[in-house]
Amino acid sequence: MYQAEISRSQPTAYLFLVDQSGSMAEMMSNSSRSKAQFVADVLNNTLRSLVVRCTRDEGVRDYFSVGVVGYGDSGARNGLVGGLSNSWLNPISAVSNGTLRVEERQKMVDDGAGGLAPQSVKFPVWFDATAGGGTPMCEALAKASEVLADWCNLNPNSFPPTVLHITDGESTDGDPESVASLLQQISTSNGGVLLYNIHVSSTGGEPIRFPSSESVLPNDHAKLLFRMSSG
Repeated sequence: MYQAEISRSQPTAYLFLVDQSGSMAEMMSNSSRSKAQFVADVLNNTLRSLVVRCTRDEGVRDYFSVGVVGYGDSGARNGLVGGLSNSWLNPISAVSNGTLRVEERQKMVDDGAGGLAPQSVKFPVWFDATAGGGTPMCEALAKASEVLADWCNLNPNSFPPTVLHITDGESTDGDPESVASLLQQISTSNGGVLLYNIHVSSTGGEPIRFPSSESVLPNDHAKLLFRMSSG
C-alpha cells in the first residue's frame, strides 16, 4: 500500500483545510503577525514549493492536483479565487498561473562577514489571510470528503490524496472525529486518504512535530487533532 508512482498519468492530490474563524485573528507570540497571516504565509510558501517541485525545462508538469478549503463565518468555501475558484481541485500548472499577485518580501541572508543582511525576494500570493465567525470544522471535513471521493473515482490507481488541516481551535458544528474517520476511508487502490492535522497556537514554546502519543500535547483540542490524524 502507498507505493503508487506519482506521474502525469497518475497524479496525486493535496487538499488544504484552513481555519478562518475569528480566533485566527489573535497575534502570534513574539511576532507581528496574526495566526491567520502566519498560516497564509506558510500556505503560500507551500504552494510555491509544490510548483517548483513540478517545474521542468518545458514548463510545469501536472504531477499534483491542489485545492484549498477555507472555513469560518461563511461556512466551508473555496479558499482560492479567480479562475482557480471554479474547481475545488486544480492541476498544479493552473495553480502556477493563478497567483493573485507577487509581493516584494525581505529575508535575512548571510552577508559573508559573519552577519545577516536583508535581501528582497519575490513572494507569490494565492491565498489571503482572513478571520471571522465560528469554526465549522465538520462542514469543512465533509466538503473534503465530497471533493476527494470524486477525485478518487476519476483517479482510481493513483497515490491517495493528502489532506493538510490547519486550525487553532474547537469545532463549533459538532464532533469532527467521526467525520475525519469517514474522510480517511475514501481511497484509491493504493490506500486511504491521508489526513494530517496542524494545531496553531499563539503561545510560545518549541513546536511539537509528529508526536507519537497524545499525552505530550498541551490541551484537549490538540489531543483531538492527534486522534483525527492518519497513523
